Amino acid sequence: MTRLLTLLLSLAVCLPSLAQEPVLSQRRKDIRTSGDVAAGLLPVAAATAGLLEKDPTGLKQAALACAGTFGVTYLLKKAVHKDRPDHSDDDSFPSRHTAMAFTLATFLQQRYGWQWGVPAYAAATYIGWTRLYGKKHDGWDVAAGAAIGTGCALLFTRRKCHDTRLTLAPTPNGLYASWRF
Repeated sequence: MTRLLTLLLSLAVCLPSLAQEPVLSQRRKDIRTSGDVAAGLLPVAAATAGLLEKDPTGLKQAALACAGTFGVTYLLKKAVHKDRPDHSDDDSFPSRHTAMAFTLATFLQQRYGWQWGVPAYAAATYIGWTRLYGKKHDGWDVAAGAAIGTGCALLFTRRKCHDTRLTLAPTPNGLYASWRF
């Protein structure tokens, strides 16, 4: 709670300086860089989860989902040629940063549950926002990236079964069956 209050107070103090263009330009770059760092940390989180869970199958699924996402975004960028909001190039659609972030967030949530998924989705959302704020993408680019990433992860990821067991036992009234997973 203290961190949240500190963050809100810092934002309130900094808001008046946002009107100055050189400061705004540097702030956009700094925020965009923080999104790039977060985008680099999500693969580390996915690999860490796979190693902690002793799950080489999950690591393969994450790799396939990321490869699929990369391929789809690459092909769309080369086919669409949409200009970026900052006019730096024509590879705006879709946002690959956002697509990869949502691929890994969806993978973590689907494979290992919400305890991994919630922070990963928070990071993915932040990464998408930094792409908007940094003037590298518009809303359609980020939304398409999120949809592509989520779709590829759902296509390649299967939930990890921790303790799947079928139990059959005779009872006085018949047969007891239980499926635990």
